[in-house]
Order: sequence, then C-alpha cells, then structure tokens
Amino acid sequence: MQQLFGKPHMARRVSVLFGSVFMMGVGVAILDQLGFGTDPCSVLNLAMSRKLGWSFGNYQLVFNGLLLALIFCLKEGRRIGLGTLANMVVVGYAADFTTWIINMIHPLYNETMLVKLIVFVPTIIMFMVVAAFYMCVELGVAPYDALPQIISSRVKKPNFTTIRILWDVTAAAIGFLLGGTVGMVTIIMGFFLGPIISAIAKKFQPWFE
Repeated sequence: MQQLFGKPHMARRVSVLFGSVFMMGVGVAILDQLGFGTDPCSVLNLAMSRKLGWSFGNYQLVFNGLLLALIFCLKEGRRIGLGTLANMVVVGYAADFTTWIINMIHPLYNETMLVKLIVFVPTIIMFMVVAAFYMCVELGVAPYDALPQIISSRVKKPNFTTIRILWDVTAAAIGFLLGGTVGMVTIIMGFFLGPIISAIAKKFQPWFE
C-alpha cells in the first residue's frame, strides 16, 4: 500500500482528495439525472445496482472491493492508497445523497433539453477539474483505473491507451446491455477524459509539491 505520509503537504492532499471524490459523486448523480450518460464505469455500476435493487453506493463498494481483492492477488498493492479507499467509499454514497436531494427538490430528468444543457456544461467542467485534483494528490487510484494499468504493465501490445479504451468500451457495453444509459458523456469520458484531465492536472500539480 502506498505510503500515506511520505509526500509533501499531506493535509492539503487529504483535504483535496475527499473534496474531489465527493464532488465526483455529485457529478455522477447530476449527469445520470440529465440522461446524457456517465463515465463508463458508472454506466456499468448504475445499471448493475438497479438490476439488483441495491443503492449505487452499496454496489460501487462491493464491485470495487472485488477488484481490489484481484489487485492484491496480482501482487500490485503498491498501486493502492488512501485515494483508492476514498474513491471506493465516497463516490457512490455521495451520488446517492445527491440524487436524494435532487429528487426531493426538483428532478432534473423532467426538465427541458435547454435546461439540461445549461446544467450539463458546468457539471462536466466541474467533473473534469475535480478528477484532475484527484490525480494531482497522488494517493492511489481507483481499482477500476488500476487494472488497465496493471494489464498494460504486463503485456507488450497493445499500448496503454488502447487497453484503456477497450476497458472502458467493454464496461459501457455491458452497462448498456443491462439497461444503463450510454450517451455523449460516456463517449466524451471514454475517449477524451484522460488527456483532458492530464492537461488540467499539470496546471495544478505544483500546488502539491
């Protein structure tokens, strides 16, 4: 497991970490309500949780727990850190809480397309920024993100980008077959989110050094 206290500005890193994963959950909930799709992993997990009748948070925790066990079986525990655990626990339950609040006030899925687009733009920007902060703190990656990295480190071809795209497409396809919503957000996140987040992260990285 990654060292929790071996990096500079740990208080800042931990604070930003938990704020980031919470806001990622908020973003997933809003995007799901808009009906434009979510990131590929959430497409799969939202579909599975609804099929099973579980809350998104509970299913997300179990799903990531199984992936985490696989990572340790592969002896890749060095990729795991506080950020891994925070992602496993906080994102799903933050999404559940946000969905509950939205439904109690005013469900977004009943809104006009214009209103949905107005809400969508700041939400997708927010999601990219907080995801970039999540990368910047360097306290471990989510189990879903760690596995394509592990596969890439163990095979010569294809390269990591191709493996990651195939990984996301597979997750989105399974989610779609289970009744999940695949939309423009899924396409944006599946093909463009990584490079965009990396570019944003470079701007913020010095804040943690």
